[in-house]
Amino acid sequence: MIRYALACEAGHGFESWFRNSAEFDSQQARGLVACPVCGSDKTQKQIMAPQVARKDREAAGGALVAAAPAGDVALIDPEAQALRAKIRELRDHLVATSEDVGPRFAEEARKIHYGETDARSIRGKASGEEARALMEEGVGFLPLPSLPDERN
Repeated sequence: MIRYALACEAGHGFESWFRNSAEFDSQQARGLVACPVCGSDKTQKQIMAPQVARKDREAAGGALVAAAPAGDVALIDPEAQALRAKIRELRDHLVATSEDVGPRFAEEARKIHYGETDARSIRGKASGEEARALMEEGVGFLPLPSLPDERN
């Protein structure tokens, strides 16, 4: 496993784990590495300092194990699992019943909004700048819901 420090085009920093460097490249090429703050899939690796052996590591079964830093964790209860299943069902329905217009999303959304083409469900990609411009014009849209396990 390898951990990368990442940042999106808006400058939000975050970290993510990957099986190896090739897995990161594959997921990034498929648009699966996205910012948890704004959802942008335009991300890049940041400079990281290598981990250095320290005295606060304990031996476990002959291997060195780092002491885990304190942080927020969660165990998902059945109610939260059911909610995640409903979100996945909603996302699957939206994908199945919409036209994928790819990078032409903003252009197609405007045509529908201004009545230049027939109303229909569409999905695609929009940059943060395009999304902001659509919102300012009053074009109604929502990001497709995604679950954290889709990004790992």
